Amino acid sequence: MKPAPFDYLRPASVAEALAALAQGGEDARIVAGGQSLMPMLNMRLVQPRLLIDLSRLEELRTLDATDGWLTIGAAVTQSELMARPTLAREVPLLASALPWVGHFQTRNRGTVCGSVAHADPSAEIPLCLVALGGEVLLRSARKRRTVPVADFFVGPLTTAKWADEIVEAVRVPLAKPGGGHAFREVAMRHGDFAITACAAIADAQGIRLAVGGVADRPTARDWPLLDGAALDEALNAFAWDLGGDDDQHATAAYRRTLVRRIGRTTIEEALACRS
Repeated sequence: MKPAPFDYLRPASVAEALAALAQGGEDARIVAGGQSLMPMLNMRLVQPRLLIDLSRLEELRTLDATDGWLTIGAAVTQSELMARPTLAREVPLLASALPWVGHFQTRNRGTVCGSVAHADPSAEIPLCLVALGGEVLLRSARKRRTVPVADFFVGPLTTAKWADEIVEAVRVPLAKPGGGHAFREVAMRHGDFAITACAAIADAQGIRLAVGGVADRPTARDWPLLDGAALDEALNAFAWDLGGDDDQHATAAYRRTLVRRIGRTTIEEALACRS
């Protein structure tokens, strides 16, 4: 199929883009990389009257580590972030997860903020942001606001972003000395969305495990430093709390099993790599 007719705008500034978005309302959509939106357009799952392209706006190409945060602008592609030479030191969890995001070709076009705005429950980047306690920087013609990423994801493909806002950037805390991280997922093929994915953060005080692909949004749980049967019990309770449904890829029971098994492995790896 082909998309329904629409107007296309490549604004010269963020201000022009926001003005057009405010005027277009529900009939306007933002595109940066297009790796999620273009298939939806082609299948006519969405039919905007106006498409506003942010991909060439230099104002949105921020990739900067200051004041304890790594800030990633809306026009930064996944491959650009992955190629950042200091990423493994700054945010090692993202460095571990990015090779699992799509494929080489899609990472060259897909943006980090686009993945967050799309809010697929199985996507790796939103999962990592939840694990890390990141923030989403939203901007409209009226105001700017910052939303904790745990509050940003509302449900499948649904966020707290208002219709006249863009995801201007996302930011995540820089890694602290003494912490450990790990990422694992199970998918039908490498590069597919995860059936279940786990991201773990560990330090001297405790463990955080975030799980994607099971509930209707990526979800994190914090524990003290558990091991043995106590960790098994915590993972089992978390797996049941996440719920999950049967679909063409896996049953809910299989997903719960993955939470227990790869959840434990991911936590053990995070604990083992603490510096």
